[in-house]
Amino acid sequence: MNDRATRLLLLASVFVIATCGLIYELIAGTLASYLLGDSVLQFSTVIGVYLFAMGVGSWLSGFVERGESRLFVQVQFLIGLIGGFSAAALFVLFTQVNAFRPVLYGLIFLIGTLVGLEIPLLLRILKDRLEFKDLVARVFTFDYIGALLASLLFPLVLVPHLGLVRSSFLFGMLNVAVGLLSARVLRLSGPWARATSVLGCGLFVLLFGGFLAADRFTSWSERNTYTDPIIHAVSSPYQRIVLTQGAGDLRLHLNGNLQFSSRDEYRYHESLVHPGLARLPMAKRVLVLGGGDGLAVREVLKHPGVEQVLLVDLDPAMTRLFTQLPLLTQLNLDALASDKVRVVNADAFTWLAEAKETFDFVVVDFPDPSNFSLGKLYSTAFYRRLRPVIAPGGAVVVQCTSPLVARRAFWCIDATLRDTGFQTRPYHVYVPSFGEWGFILASLESLPTDLSLPEGLRFLSASTLRGLFEFPPDMDRVDVDVNRLNNQALVRYFEEDWGKVR
Repeated sequence: MNDRATRLLLLASVFVIATCGLIYELIAGTLASYLLGDSVLQFSTVIGVYLFAMGVGSWLSGFVERGESRLFVQVQFLIGLIGGFSAAALFVLFTQVNAFRPVLYGLIFLIGTLVGLEIPLLLRILKDRLEFKDLVARVFTFDYIGALLASLLFPLVLVPHLGLVRSSFLFGMLNVAVGLLSARVLRLSGPWARATSVLGCGLFVLLFGGFLAADRFTSWSERNTYTDPIIHAVSSPYQRIVLTQGAGDLRLHLNGNLQFSSRDEYRYHESLVHPGLARLPMAKRVLVLGGGDGLAVREVLKHPGVEQVLLVDLDPAMTRLFTQLPLLTQLNLDALASDKVRVVNADAFTWLAEAKETFDFVVVDFPDPSNFSLGKLYSTAFYRRLRPVIAPGGAVVVQCTSPLVARRAFWCIDATLRDTGFQTRPYHVYVPSFGEWGFILASLESLPTDLSLPEGLRFLSASTLRGLFEFPPDMDRVDVDVNRLNNQALVRYFEEDWGKVR
């Protein structure tokens, strides 16, 4: 192999190892959010530890005085082995060790240190083959292009089609393949060269076996995470969807967080929909934002005067699941297949900016504001976008987390709605699976006080409804900041409040 071909192959390896390195970082950040809570804190700390470790690796490369080629190959094998098994190991260890965070950050530090060694070693290997200015320019060009590819592949291809565990094994194989190719290109000789080939091939086969068994790793870890047996699990570009069932109780978990229990979800969804819609007997058009499970739509359809329901939910995997799986369509009474219902899969924040229709009643049923991407859906910017789609005399209801556990977060949402020009009527309900849970009924005009509850409700009645709007002292209003895009006060309140009970 001539010197030009050697240079090209080594530069191409920069592209591959840069892609692999960023993929491991993204996998660790996603796993940390999935296992420890969907929080900005998880990604921030993972990125910080990883970058610091890369700096440590670069510093350690200065102590290497000879054998750079051999060490480069060894580093590729180690990254392939450790990075390849990282996702599976973290899933398994999460249920087996008490001190999970030290394990998580220790693994991230180890991978980051090894990745930090790669580029300095490769620069030294190539220094006699390229002029310095060309060497630096080409190496870092390939490095940054590889990072771009990884950032696009991860959300668009890897997570939805391969999942985290299989993706880590795939890129572990790529690292080992780079090591094997580098050993050949750099013409490593002697007994060590043969041992390198055998070791590399063995590692590749081991990682390929892990790739094939990835679903078993995930299933085993999730079986140990959830109390009840898992009956369905799927990863979408937006979340991990897991359904469990045991003792007649069907539960939905998104990214490890419980969304509903079939034993008492009717309390939540009746309380979400009817206190507002029952005050609007003339309501014909209803908008539901979030709520891809169709359970809020089920309650809306109990009002015979409603003629059209538009459901806007980000994740097509959710709406498809709750439209097709018989066990779930029985729960939502096949609401999403109703002739009155239209489903749009879109980001509600973006969709509202382009919406031309108006609605008599709007149900906002988003997940809790545990990160900035969700926090924006509870901000003044979002509620300003929401105002134009509310028809004259109409109303909106917002699910607002627990006013008992996350008291400041609850009243922050109320303050944000009022700051945007809404009149608010906060209320709460006890849901056994969640405890005290809060909602806010809001409107731009005063709402009627007369109620027209539909028949067949399991929890709500005229008498129980009155008590929902009374708050005891430990849940009553507190002074809080308004949630704006530039401060995201709500996310801070939510993390601090819930962090006290986790």
